[in-house]
Amino acid sequence: MAASMLSSRVLTGVSRTTFANKSGSAVRGAVSNGSKVTMRAMWLPGSEAPAHLDGSMAGDFGFDPLNLGADSEALSWYREAELQHARWAMVAVTGVLVQEVFNPDVFFYDAAIEATLPFPILGVVAAQFLMMHYVEIRRWRDWQKPGSVDVDPLFSGNSLPAHEVGYPGGIFDPLGYAKGNVEELKVKEIKNGRLAMLAFAGFIVQAQATGKGPVECFLDHVAHPLSNTIVARGIVTPSTVISPGCAIEPFHIFQGVGIPTPCLPLWP
Repeated sequence: MAASMLSSRVLTGVSRTTFANKSGSAVRGAVSNGSKVTMRAMWLPGSEAPAHLDGSMAGDFGFDPLNLGADSEALSWYREAELQHARWAMVAVTGVLVQEVFNPDVFFYDAAIEATLPFPILGVVAAQFLMMHYVEIRRWRDWQKPGSVDVDPLFSGNSLPAHEVGYPGGIFDPLGYAKGNVEELKVKEIKNGRLAMLAFAGFIVQAQATGKGPVECFLDHVAHPLSNTIVARGIVTPSTVISPGCAIEPFHIFQGVGIPTPCLPLWP
């Protein structure tokens, strides 16, 4: 069913039902007096969205309990930041899972130091810093002044088509998704990206508490669902502290360079 009922409320004596289509955007529905109203999906059925969340952004379900997006300029940057974190998280989650499935003997926390490089790691870090800095500065400029960095500064024949900030298209869309239902794809991307950010945070906490990857943790839970749970590993209440401790080495050594890998301060 393309539409799903989310909430209902009474407005001027007429029962109104809210629907959302597959893209999560607002849809129109008829009410009992024959008129039509525009409705939108909300994170909490029956709740009211803050004034600054008008439903124009993909994946906007009116959730901003801290009112962080009240400043329109800040809201625009938060969306850009959310998109970047979401995309990196989707790549990271995929990489962690694929690596553990095809090479389960290597713990993803140790995967980097298990690699062999024909050149010094410090050179790689320096090159990555310079290249990422250049790319991020251009991305920031595109957000600050849309279209200002669409032309390659070295090869003027390479350029991006006119685009919305955060969705460059062109060379960054080799499969031509932009020719389809872009608005629906935006919602799917941000939903999957939000799930990926939560998943990656879960991978890290699991790894630090158990010393195992997500696939192994999942198999342990399936084998013993009552004993292998987050509650079994640790819990903090005003009167009780059960800590799993940190299963990760505080330092990893790679090519003679010490890399701090402390656990998150989740457990006392």
